[in-house]
Amino acid sequence: MTPLQLSRLIATAAADKKARGIVRLDIRQKTSIADYFVICEGDTDRQVRAITDSIIEAGKNQGVRPLRIAGYDDGSWVVLDYASVIVHVFLPGERSYYDLESLWKGAAKADAAAGNGSKKTPARARPAKKPPGPTRRRIRSA
Repeated sequence: MTPLQLSRLIATAAADKKARGIVRLDIRQKTSIADYFVICEGDTDRQVRAITDSIIEAGKNQGVRPLRIAGYDDGSWVVLDYASVIVHVFLPGERSYYDLESLWKGAAKADAAAGNGSKKTPARARPAKKPPGPTRRRIRSA
């Protein structure tokens, strides 16, 4: 099974458990740790575990098992390492806090990469800068 096929299988298995915001990132040009990231989220820790279980089961049916699983007991951010594909299943707050999509923003969406590669991911708006805080003044007493 190719990494692209595995990433599609994982995305489908996550969708079967109603995962939200499923994103497949092609990171081959950015790093050598993997070929694809699959990122998604569940509403509760129970749903995050159910999504993870669905992904593992779909992989087992195709003869593929993760090399390592981290975060399953906590259920706020589960990482599945399939060597060429790394899966991140988040709770919504964790996903927005770590914001992996922005971290890997130069990576093409896997669906766009399957085509001619000319599409780029849209740039996210940067948050407004904080207003400057009060300055420290030295006050001399008489």
